[in-house]
Order: sequence, then C-alpha cells, then structure tokens
Amino acid sequence: MALIRSAGLRGFRSTVAELGGDADRYAAALDVPAAALDTDDLLVSDWSVAALLERAATDLHCSDLGLRIARRQDLGMLGPLALVIQNSPTIADALACTSRYLFVHGESLSVSLEEDPLGARGVSALRYGSTEGLPAPVQGTDLGLGFIHRAIVSLTGGPYGLRSVELPYVPAASLEVYEAYFGAPVNTGGAAARLRLPTSLLRTSLDGADPHLRQLVLAFMLQQATNSESDDVAPRVRSTVTCSLGTTVPDVSSVAHVLALHPRTLQRRLAAEGTSFGSILDECRRSAARRYLAGTDLPFGQVASLLGLSEQSALTRCCRRWWGLTPTAVRRGRATKEAAF
Repeated sequence: MALIRSAGLRGFRSTVAELGGDADRYAAALDVPAAALDTDDLLVSDWSVAALLERAATDLHCSDLGLRIARRQDLGMLGPLALVIQNSPTIADALACTSRYLFVHGESLSVSLEEDPLGARGVSALRYGSTEGLPAPVQGTDLGLGFIHRAIVSLTGGPYGLRSVELPYVPAASLEVYEAYFGAPVNTGGAAARLRLPTSLLRTSLDGADPHLRQLVLAFMLQQATNSESDDVAPRVRSTVTCSLGTTVPDVSSVAHVLALHPRTLQRRLAAEGTSFGSILDECRRSAARRYLAGTDLPFGQVASLLGLSEQSALTRCCRRWWGLTPTAVRRGRATKEAAF
C-alpha cells in the first residue's frame, strides 16, 4: 500500500453532492477519514482513494466522475510544487520538476516524458500513472490525466495542440465525453495513459516566472523530500534558507509563501518555538561563512554574495560579531575562539 495526499480528493465532496450522493458515507465505507475530503495534507491509502472514486462512480451512475472532479481542481492543490511549476522558465522545466517531486503528493504517482508511442515526428508523450504493473484505476486515472491537461492549459493560456489522448482501458463513459473534455481524439486500449503533445510545446516560455522564488521553493521541496515527520516550522525554515543562500536573499515573506503560511503566522510559530526568522537567517549565514572561509579560497566578495550580504564590508562586520575576528583571520586559522565555532 502506498500513501497519497488528500489534496487529490479536492472537489470530491462537492461533485458527489451535486450528483445527490453522500461523500461522508462513501469515505466511511472505504476507510477514508472524512477530514481527508476537506483538507489537503492528510495521507491516505492510494488503494482506498481509487476504490472511493470507483464506488461513487458506480453508485451514482456517473461514469465520468474523475473528469468532473478534475474540472474543480487547479494547480493550487499541489501547494509548493505549484509555485515551482508556475515559476519555471519553460514547460519542459515545469514537467521535469513535476516528474521529480510528484511523489511528495503520492508515493505511487508518476509523470514522465516519453517518445511518441505512435512514432509521429515532432510529437512527444506525457505519461501519467501509478505503480507500474498494476491495473490503472479508471476514475483515478481520468482524474489525474484530466488535472494535468487543465494544468497545461492554464500554464499556456489556452489550447496547446494536444494531438490525442491514449487510455489503457475502454471507459464506460462515451468517448465523446472524453473528447469534449480534452478537445482532442481519444484512443483506448493503449499500454499506458498518455497525452500526445507537440514537442515544440516543451520550449514554450512561461510568462512572469520568478527564478528566485522558484529556487527558494525548490530548496523547500528538497527539504520536504528528506525531512522528518516533525510539525515544527523552524527546521523547515532553516533548511529552506540554507539551500537558497547564494541564489536569492530570503526574506520572511518569501519563505512564508513557500510554506503556505501568512508571514505573521510564520513569525508567531517561530516565536512559539523560541526563535525568529532573523535568528535563523543569521545562524545559516554563520554556518555557511565558516564553511566558505575555512574550506575554500573564494574571494571575500564572492563569499559575501553567497551569504546574501550586500558587500564585503558587511561580511567583515558579521565575522567580528560572530567570532571577534576578521574574515582573513578566520581563513588563516588564527581563531582563538575555535570552540565558538
């Protein structure tokens, strides 16, 4: 059994209610916590989610349930990953990050670019699926593929030249329903669920991309992939700041954005944990400064830049405050306060 974040169920409750069903009843029958229908961050069994969708689709005689739910979802459900995608320089970069970090939302989910299975020139295939070798759940696959399609439309601002949709099953809903949703021909019985799209689309630049914010969020995603299960916010702030130094100057607003918190909320939580954003930033700079000064021959001006300091004189002031020494003394190993390191 693999786990998936409950964000994937966003829209389930409202869609089922619209069809006259009771979402809580279905959740209880399939051992899905009712809270998972109303929040994005619970971890639930991917098998239970797939079974939940199938049960509701059958009981409500709604064979296109997955597509209906996908219409109610947007990139925001991916949290920090959505920020990475939206601030990627190109569609190819956005897809690469999605492929790398989608497991944060579902251990068994994957997105990958492949050669066109039909061998058409200038066409690539975006493959979506769960663990290889397992049968594709119809409603769950419809939901995932439908969401990806809508996300690409959102990123590109309209139709993106989708050539066809390849499904690994024959759905109960008519193909006309699928073709109306995707705006492209739909073929069934393939080896996997795929969107066949123009290779040139991958080079499309995304307007308004912020490379500094993207780098900050990527640092957070890396931390998310390796972090413990602690709910403390300070370690997440510390890891994000550490990874982002040298690429952008982190501030409380941008880090709060990455953590999906209001800046004042972030500051309150840090205060409750006995620290502050300023203290964490200073700690991260101090640790990085020691590493660069004692372990490299980088010019002091470059070290200052890597620490997010405005100029070399700022590095000198920091070193005197941290250790009572100049950067030169730290580098030469004349530290009489080595224990303070």
